[in-house]
Amino acid sequence: MSDVKVENPTKNSVKLTITVPNEEIKPFLEIAAEEISQESEIPGFRPGKANYEAVKQRVGEMKIYETALERVVRKTYVEALEAEKLDTAGEPKINVEKMAPDNDLVYTVEVALMPKVTKLADWKSLKVDTAKVEVSDEDTDRAIKDLARMQTKEVREDKEHEAVTGDKAVINMNMKQGGVPVEGGQAVNNMVILGEDHYIPGFCDELLGLREGDKKTFTLKFPKEHYQKNLAGADVEFEVTINELYRLEHPKLDDKFAAGLGQKDMAGLKDLIKQNIQNEKDREEQVRQERAMLDMVAEKSNIEEIPEQLVNEEIHKMVHELEHAVTNQGGVFEDYLKSIGKTLEDMKKDFAPEALKRIKVALIVREVADNESIVADSKEVDAELDKMAEQYEDEEMKKKVFSPGNREYVTTIMRNRKVIETLREAMIK
Repeated sequence: MSDVKVENPTKNSVKLTITVPNEEIKPFLEIAAEEISQESEIPGFRPGKANYEAVKQRVGEMKIYETALERVVRKTYVEALEAEKLDTAGEPKINVEKMAPDNDLVYTVEVALMPKVTKLADWKSLKVDTAKVEVSDEDTDRAIKDLARMQTKEVREDKEHEAVTGDKAVINMNMKQGGVPVEGGQAVNNMVILGEDHYIPGFCDELLGLREGDKKTFTLKFPKEHYQKNLAGADVEFEVTINELYRLEHPKLDDKFAAGLGQKDMAGLKDLIKQNIQNEKDREEQVRQERAMLDMVAEKSNIEEIPEQLVNEEIHKMVHELEHAVTNQGGVFEDYLKSIGKTLEDMKKDFAPEALKRIKVALIVREVADNESIVADSKEVDAELDKMAEQYEDEEMKKKVFSPGNREYVTTIMRNRKVIETLREAMIK
């Protein structure tokens, strides 16, 4: 059995010094040696069949210890947490103090302690207001116009055509301030629909009447609320070249248009779109209610100080989520940061308050689940995993769906859903 020494460097962290007896390590060494023999060519043995001594002679005993280390640490660390009844949070920092053949293994682990909810708000007495969600005719008309825009035909104009409202212009642009090019103010083959709102008021008006090949220089004032402080409210010079001009032929909004979208007539299309918008607004309202509900319980509860490590890990997760969203839309994350005038460090600072709130909400959900004995039934989890696995034909992907780690994740998600439903029944008017 491993020897465990417990220290508390700070009130919300713990340091474990774990000593694993050499005898306890030996089974892991045997497994590691077998793994190495599978991957290394050892004269006189088929892959995976070399004995411990042969592997040791081939790669050195320290290589076997290094290969075994992860399994040894994983097992003994979990055992130490259970023995000491420690509830930890975030990734542990592991440092090997002593590892040598025929010696005990000594390593340290520093990890944050899970903050405790010292006083849970009386959520059964709290109420969250609901908002009535309605779909206006303007909402429906806007959605239909968006559909029409997707079926709009572009007709290339001749060289003598002068740009008019409604045309699509493909332009090169260079912005200058005081004769110096503005960082990020250059664009090649940028598309502009004349007549639509532009982030610089008056920009589209300056292009009216121009022909393909025309160049124009003009000055406009940036909006005072522009995100780039050095440009907000400032006069900026634009150099624009018209590369191409297109006339946009929009489809007629009639029954034929509706039929092309699988509907009997325009009345049916409008009803369908209105219902889809209603469903989306209902979902948005439900998300708003649940966020307000969780924020309210977290705000009225008392929670121990959140470890900085936990906040940093949550910020990192949020940055990763944003980066993933940007790249999924075909963007480059670094370009996105430039477009909003932020550095990665700026972004992390901005995310800090939200990260703290997310951690508090997670702690509250967990506390309510414990207090109300809310769990995800194993049969429900099995059914959810089966449903997820049906989406894949690849056997390796199916195995990942049923892996212990994914099962634990799905179990937590399903438990959290039940907690939110329990809170909704009590708090939503």
